[in-house]
Amino acid sequence: MTGTALKLTLDSHPKNIAEVEPYVNQVLQQYELDELLFGNILITLTEAVSNAILHGNQAKAHKKVHIASAIQQNCITFTVEDEGPGFDPSQLPDPTAPENLMTPGGRGVFLMQNLSDHVDFKEGGRMIELQFNLH
Repeated sequence: MTGTALKLTLDSHPKNIAEVEPYVNQVLQQYELDELLFGNILITLTEAVSNAILHGNQAKAHKKVHIASAIQQNCITFTVEDEGPGFDPSQLPDPTAPENLMTPGGRGVFLMQNLSDHVDFKEGGRMIELQFNLH
């Protein structure tokens, strides 16, 4: 099963985070995917887009966030790319460390890593690739 990439480009305004759910619905319908994947994809993609808008592009509406999906034999891959300066994901604090348990925020990347099957940061942290196995 392969398919043409579905793409979405958003202005970096926080209200546009709400566009992720209709996009995920479209992807599931386009590729005829199992609805059991919906929750994990929605949470991880929402976190990635939120981070791109708020942290990467610093909510500067003229900057764009580019989202794409592609399906291969046994997995679906999403990419989210922003126009910000990037970051080093290895420098993120561990949200499960005792000193961080009560800290608000800081769990988005942790959620992405735990709800997807593979996460890869590219372009100096400006792009994230999220992969989900199709069981």
